[in-house]
Amino acid sequence: MHKIVAATKNKGKIEEIKQILKDLPFEVISMEEEEIDSDIVEDGQTFEENAFIKARNVKKHTDGIVLADDSGLVVDMLNGAPGIYSSRFAGEPSNDEKNNAKLLDIMKDIEKEKRTARFVCVIAVIMPDGRETCVRGECEGVIGFIQRGDNGFGYDPLFYLPEYGKTMAELEPEIKNEISHRAKALEKFKAEIKKLIS
Repeated sequence: MHKIVAATKNKGKIEEIKQILKDLPFEVISMEEEEIDSDIVEDGQTFEENAFIKARNVKKHTDGIVLADDSGLVVDMLNGAPGIYSSRFAGEPSNDEKNNAKLLDIMKDIEKEKRTARFVCVIAVIMPDGRETCVRGECEGVIGFIQRGDNGFGYDPLFYLPEYGKTMAELEPEIKNEISHRAKALEKFKAEIKKLIS
């Protein structure tokens, strides 16, 4: 069985990746399970650059397939912020509650129609033989006025999906794993990985 090492320490992210890829003949493991303890400096200027920075760093420590995602929230009224700085929007160390509080405060006077946003996920993949590729998924929504829901992590409680009448954090995991930015990127990854291993 092929081994995929996910270049993240985020347990929520690992669970999502495992769930969405469960129908592939791969064992998905985390950096910790592969005993990789590497502090990665994400100093790229785009989601793509940061995803490859993570993937290439982890690839030095494993002979498996490496999957690294860089994802974040892009808010139109904020010229794309927090973007690649989503996890540390309110400063280091990263803290979901502080990030959400800062975003709510910045947007408190912005009317509903101008609160459009999207989650973006870019997945970089490095094969055992060094081949590299990347895919991108996006999910459109609106920034809510209050946090709602206990499912998910990050900005999920603020990311409202009008077609569902719920935030990402209020969705059942099965639905989230079909429509989220990460789900869309992972579906594209599935198609790519089948080509790469054939």
